[in-house]
Amino acid sequence: MRRNLMLALALAGVLSLGVTAIASAVQITLRAGNVVTTFGGTTSPKAMPKNDYVPVSTNIFGKIGTANGNHPPALREVDFDIDKDVKINVKGYPSCKSSQLTARNTNAAMKVCGKTVLGKGEAHVEIAFPEQNPIKVPSPLTVFNGGEKGGKVKLLIHIFITVPVPAAVVTEVTISRKGSGIASISKIPVVAGGSGSALDFKFKLGKTYSYKGKKVGYFEAKCPDGVFKANVKKILFKNEAKTPDEAAQTTLKGALAVPCTGKG
Repeated sequence: MRRNLMLALALAGVLSLGVTAIASAVQITLRAGNVVTTFGGTTSPKAMPKNDYVPVSTNIFGKIGTANGNHPPALREVDFDIDKDVKINVKGYPSCKSSQLTARNTNAAMKVCGKTVLGKGEAHVEIAFPEQNPIKVPSPLTVFNGGEKGGKVKLLIHIFITVPVPAAVVTEVTISRKGSGIASISKIPVVAGGSGSALDFKFKLGKTYSYKGKKVGYFEAKCPDGVFKANVKKILFKNEAKTPDEAAQTTLKGALAVPCTGKG
């Protein structure tokens, strides 16, 4: 079954990032209070048919920081709607369960769910304990297909941190129909008991496969009117590390119109 979808990372970030990634080359910086975020990416192919969907892949990046250099608050939720010019093919592509990833490092996760991978990259998380210097922790980032159930499609974004103890962090992105478009909600779990916050990430996302003898893209797009439209309803950050002089909660929102190139 085909479902409309605009790529949702979020990233861990992850997620509103897919909106920027569909353009040929886009970067956007958003600020609310002390929180400063930059999202961007590129897509292939750069030009898409006006009326027919074609497989697409994207390179996505994001940075999360603060204007005063403090430990950034934790990204906890991304909620947005997108128009009908992007869709997903889930039929015939293998899927993985979140429970298969939550207790495994990257290598172990690949052993059990490697056939369901949609994208790979890397991320950094900052761990800030009271009265200690923040620790920057690198991790591979892997996006797995979570399958479809009850009319909803899931993506699973897996990273593995080693501080304060080895632990997998799995973000679930849930996509459902909303009118002629889709609604996407990303839930990012608490990291390191609230002491961990995402700093940055980058990854390539997209997969082409065969289904019933036809070549299809897990993600496909078209460009009928030269723009992709998205309503970013909420990007929620929480000051779980209780950093002094930081707001307990910060919310970003807005509308995005991202240009694309149509042909034919």
